[in-house]
Amino acid sequence: MRIVIVGGGPVGLMAACELRLYGIETVVLERRADIDPTIKAGAIQGRGVAALDRRGLAERVREAGGPGLRDFEALMRENGLRGHFSGMFVLRESNYGGEWMLPVAQQKLEEVLNERAVELGVDFRRGHVVREWHQDSEGVTLVVADATDGSGAGSEAQPYELRADWLIGADGGRSTIRKGGAFAFPGTDGVITAYQAIAEVDDPDFVPRGWNRCVGGTVVNGPYPGRLLLVGFDGPPADRDAPVTHEELQATLRRISGTDVAIRSITTVTRFTDNARQADTYRDGRVLLAGDAAHIHSPFGGQGLNLGLGDAVNLGWKLALVALGRAPESLLDTYTAERHPVAARVLDNTRAQVALMQPTPHTEALRGIFAKLVEQHDANRWLSDMMGGTDVRYEVGSELDAVGRFCPDLVLRTADAAGADGTVRLAERQRSGRGQLLILDAPESPDATQWIKAASGWADRVDVTVGTCADAPSRAVLVRPDGFVAWVAESEQGLEEALGRWFGPADPLAM
Repeated sequence: MRIVIVGGGPVGLMAACELRLYGIETVVLERRADIDPTIKAGAIQGRGVAALDRRGLAERVREAGGPGLRDFEALMRENGLRGHFSGMFVLRESNYGGEWMLPVAQQKLEEVLNERAVELGVDFRRGHVVREWHQDSEGVTLVVADATDGSGAGSEAQPYELRADWLIGADGGRSTIRKGGAFAFPGTDGVITAYQAIAEVDDPDFVPRGWNRCVGGTVVNGPYPGRLLLVGFDGPPADRDAPVTHEELQATLRRISGTDVAIRSITTVTRFTDNARQADTYRDGRVLLAGDAAHIHSPFGGQGLNLGLGDAVNLGWKLALVALGRAPESLLDTYTAERHPVAARVLDNTRAQVALMQPTPHTEALRGIFAKLVEQHDANRWLSDMMGGTDVRYEVGSELDAVGRFCPDLVLRTADAAGADGTVRLAERQRSGRGQLLILDAPESPDATQWIKAASGWADRVDVTVGTCADAPSRAVLVRPDGFVAWVAESEQGLEEALGRWFGPADPLAM
């Protein structure tokens, strides 16, 4: 059994780690020989933080972030802020009870996930480019060129074939895998040309620190020295792939800011636009899409990493169970059903943020009204939860509100807890990547005995924890590997029905 992932960025690596928790041979093909040093995302927030914590990676990522970004996080906390919407730092209220932000450059996140993938035994092949692929009823065949094995710099060895039982395309917005499959990619074209850079200017205070609405668009100065974000509303770039020259960046900075600031040097710079597109489905037979391969949008609000990591942890365990023959292929249909609406909402809110950034008097009036609206507690909570993805509820066939929502990081008091106080966090239990049945009723009660017996047929896929918890949503909770609640004791359906739906048929030999 082999699963190939094309794309070795955060999403592809996270998916690879998820699969290896189930012992599946996993190959990651990444076209770059090294991690791309170009400036990208600078933080993970909301549900993305929880996804890393549930796999024991949050602290490693925090350490990788470095002191500069941690200082920015501390400043946000000091001012009671969680983030911005269209450059308005108004997000404060949220139902999210855990750590909200992990400040880390995307490159450092990739380093952590790369290390973890190697620890788990992922076959990670850098400099390997997929030239073509095709699938049949039994699997997928890829033609791969190894750019690291040629006779000279940039040359390629003879392409080789790689056979996979399943294929995940996590190869970005211009995905080779998506373009080669039966995926439509509808959406909207960009209206901006934007730049993000680390650069030295002759006057660091040419505009105030933070987000500034200027004559030609938006200039962001900071949050750390040298970081610039420029947004102009003169349409998408004519050639997005052309190198950004010193002259181009300086002329754009002057035009948008309305100043004569001069750029002395550039450390890194990237150009982007705001086209927003989404695949109509995330599955074509034995081929699945995740991250930017499935959806693209502007980076405003810092939602891309959260969205992609959410795809990876939703897909990983489902594909693992199907690939191992423990669950039917219909389980994979829930991947698109659950994740497609989440991405669609991100695309819409990033479009709205771009609309609210236009440098016109009408937009300025609208921003003023919007800012007043989100001062209201309920409105602020709704917006904050949306931006962090913390209000997501999957439709899992229950009218109970807790079912389908992300399970809080419950503190469980159990007989086998490793902590000195006799407690263990749910996040620590979820490091295995397996389902978790939490029985928080008296263990000798008839219901508890019945639940323990019912779960015995899924012992190879679901761990059972018996204990107590002061904040539990129910006397018994079935938590999926991605952290979402699949069943509670008050459900109209039985535990065995829920186990069968999400983890496949019971193993009769284990009952």
